[in-house]
Amino acid sequence: MRTLLSLIAVMIAQPLLAADPKPADLPPPPPLPAATVDEATVQPEVTIIQKEDATYSEYRLRGKLYMIRVQPKVGPEYYLHDDDGTGQMVRRDGQGVLRPPMWVIKRF
Repeated sequence: MRTLLSLIAVMIAQPLLAADPKPADLPPPPPLPAATVDEATVQPEVTIIQKEDATYSEYRLRGKLYMIRVQPKVGPEYYLHDDDGTGQMVRRDGQGVLRPPMWVIKRF
């Protein structure tokens, strides 16, 4: 009985599997918005300044300074970060301060 049922199932499924399915005609993708920026403008510019007591790495995005990494000759490195865009740098040691990630989605 099982072999008969499996034989009938194979006979029914064979024409369905043998048919050449045609791909659905998909519409073309929409054009990119005009305000899309290329990846080169999104990458930060890093300027490294070597001084006698420390190495300073300045990070700029679109010409605006947002972070300075300080690597002193003696001691651990630390960061000066502009949290709110006013130009006031706040020292971040990376210990004891929990900072949630913050990204700029859109500027008007």
